[in-house]
Amino acid sequence: MKKILSAFLIGGIFGLGIAISGMANPAKVLNFFDVAGNWDPSLLFVMGGALLVTAIGYRIVFGARKQPIFEARYSLPGTTGIDAQLVGGSAIFGIGWGISGFCPGGAIPALGLGHVETPIFIASMIAGIVIARALKDRAARPATA
Repeated sequence: MKKILSAFLIGGIFGLGIAISGMANPAKVLNFFDVAGNWDPSLLFVMGGALLVTAIGYRIVFGARKQPIFEARYSLPGTTGIDAQLVGGSAIFGIGWGISGFCPGGAIPALGLGHVETPIFIASMIAGIVIARALKDRAARPATA
């Protein structure tokens, strides 16, 4: 129960920060990407602040604890290399963010802000995840003759 409550609290704080910062407003995000037009650099400070807090948080957490509070071990990526899957996924993420003004982290809190585009984006995101997993599973299966 503590694990669920802590996840709810952390998710709530994250969502509140996303909403307050404007990252859940697709128009603000799209203006950030419009460097040749109506550029809004304020999200640069939001992202920079998030990186700073994250860097400090990682140093504190990994320096103070050998394992997480509610799990047996940390769940970290097994690979650190840059490959086609990482680059392709990053490109698709960036294109989707640039077209829609939403990223997954900003879209979920935006559900509560009443943007009509949000459910369409979330449905599209889920469809993309399902398709990507199906393609990955299909590519991993050995060909049968």
